[in-house]
Amino acid sequence: MSTPRALPPTSPFAHDDGTADPAVTAVLAEHAAGRADVADVLTVLAEARLLVAILPHGREQAPTDEASRAAYDPGASGAAVVGVAAGDGRAAMPVFSSVAALAAWRADARPVPTPARQAAQGALAEGWPVLVLDPAGPVTVRLPRPAVVALAEGGRWRPAVRDGAVDGEVVAAVATALAGIDALAGCDVVPGGRGEVAIELAVRAGLDRAGLEGVVARVNDALAADPTVAGRVDSLELRLRPAG
Repeated sequence: MSTPRALPPTSPFAHDDGTADPAVTAVLAEHAAGRADVADVLTVLAEARLLVAILPHGREQAPTDEASRAAYDPGASGAAVVGVAAGDGRAAMPVFSSVAALAAWRADARPVPTPARQAAQGALAEGWPVLVLDPAGPVTVRLPRPAVVALAEGGRWRPAVRDGAVDGEVVAAVATALAGIDALAGCDVVPGGRGEVAIELAVRAGLDRAGLEGVVARVNDALAADPTVAGRVDSLELRLRPAG
């Protein structure tokens, strides 16, 4: 890997040697051992320096696990940030705890030290709602959209699902949002498989295909309009079942 250009003496990262922040290393080890969750990792990252990967122009076309478009140019002439696939059809921005972690991902990338909050702001500005920390390991952490928003805004992130259960505020918000849909006899809100949260809808009998599609459209609109659901849930899946 080529040696990064020297930073100006006034830069807060002028003496950054590219190693990981010890606090980040520690929380990643705890996460790998199952003793820290993503919220714990985010708390540490909020005060940390991360590295954003910059690739020379002409190399933005990424391998199959990466997004096909380049992002903003953070002051580096002839260089661009590249996104990776988040695994659910969305693009994510990779960020790195150290030069070694970045080199394990792409040896031709140049590290740009960036406060974690600024990295999150940049990702959101480019339409990348997810951050992936150290995608080539040794410990990889995926930060979902609500977590990235909280990091960018300097706020606190409360996961919609924690310890195998959906948070009560999210459950109540879903119930309130769907209360006016007469075709529903009830709903259950549980941790999802394809999405972060699954909503199991009990649909009254007698609806044809068009009627079911109309119910699903109303449900989607109602959930999207609810600020708690929209702000706290990264992704949703709907499951339909006949009312018992």
